[in-house]
Amino acid sequence: MSDATSTPATRTVLRGGTVFDGTGAAPAVADIAMADGRIVEIGTGLDGDTEIDAGGRLVTPGLIDCHVHFMADGDFSPAKHLGTPFSQNFYEAADRMRRTLAVGVTTVREAGGTDLGVKEAQQQGLIAGPRMQISITILSQTGGHGDRWHVCGASMPGLLDPHPGRPSNIVDGPEDMRRKVREVIRAGADVIKICTSGGVLSPRDDPQHAHFRDDELEMCVAEATAAHMFVMAHAQATDGIKSAVRAGIRSIEHGIYLDDEAISMMLDAGTFLVPTLIAPMGVLDAAERGIPVPDYAIQKTTQVVEVHRASIRAAIEAGVEIAMGTDSGVTPHGQNLRELGEMVSLGMSPSDALVSASRTAARLMGLDEEIGTIEVGKVADLAWFDPPAGGVPGDLDVAGLGDRVAGVVQAGVPVV
Repeated sequence: MSDATSTPATRTVLRGGTVFDGTGAAPAVADIAMADGRIVEIGTGLDGDTEIDAGGRLVTPGLIDCHVHFMADGDFSPAKHLGTPFSQNFYEAADRMRRTLAVGVTTVREAGGTDLGVKEAQQQGLIAGPRMQISITILSQTGGHGDRWHVCGASMPGLLDPHPGRPSNIVDGPEDMRRKVREVIRAGADVIKICTSGGVLSPRDDPQHAHFRDDELEMCVAEATAAHMFVMAHAQATDGIKSAVRAGIRSIEHGIYLDDEAISMMLDAGTFLVPTLIAPMGVLDAAERGIPVPDYAIQKTTQVVEVHRASIRAAIEAGVEIAMGTDSGVTPHGQNLRELGEMVSLGMSPSDALVSASRTAARLMGLDEEIGTIEVGKVADLAWFDPPAGGVPGDLDVAGLGDRVAGVVQAGVPVV
């Protein structure tokens, strides 16, 4: 069919908002025209077939959360998993995805639990939610953060239980690592997730202990690289962080026990940090809500809260590349933007916090040619927010931002 007889694309204009485009430019009032899922023009007085009034509101790129778990929702207790029919998890994930999208998070990196079917359901429009990169599962050594074995001899159910779409996650030795990474890629992973230290929510490990040896991590990175994929590391222990950086892993998740040498190594290597500051709060909040959080998790969380904050403050001051990630699932989904306020409390400016959830996050995920900034030609992912009570229209104040969502567009389609 010739161009002369083709149906022209509907052009939608988001009008009059204060645009924070994520490029480093100062916020300014502008219109944004969208067609065929892309931003086609930015300026003033633009015309369109339909209009959305964003006057007096702050407009940002669609925000990105680099660390979520849709197979949990603030209740990660064994009792929750024991009492949930297998298929119900997928229906609950759909609701969690909807809540995430509703706060302006249009893209996520799913850090373990969600399989390919959930991702494809979102891509096909069967369920609403952020577009996602998925890791399928979390690779763990025997006795590591992803090992659910208890001293009774049983492995307690959880969000990483093997099923046809999610391979077993326990791996030991370089050759076993080669096979396991290939299995996860076969299952549909976009990114490989590995634990280079113990953690807080697992029963038989210490968050200050490094996990996996260098030859195992090097094999993981080599196999991922061969498939043109990045590796993300659950890395809380100082030595585990350093091992991950040496191996060429792209991002450190959590980064609880950073020291000066680890920070210097990250700067030299260009390694990203995903702080997940609200995750420890989520553990303690769950206990206060009456969820039966295991005693070991409460004890370890209490030990790490302040050192975690001190580490992230030091990383911010040093200029480490920081991408927003929340570990949502430990906290209920839909609270993602609390993370921005926590980063600001540790020394980030509000604009830098927003960049961490847009341009920097897109760069971490290798998606910066498509999303992360408001520029002509980019995918039309946008969110706009009411000003805080008594605030100035277009104010960059990120405190309580998730409670002030006025609208969200994903690939040019209004979804909120």
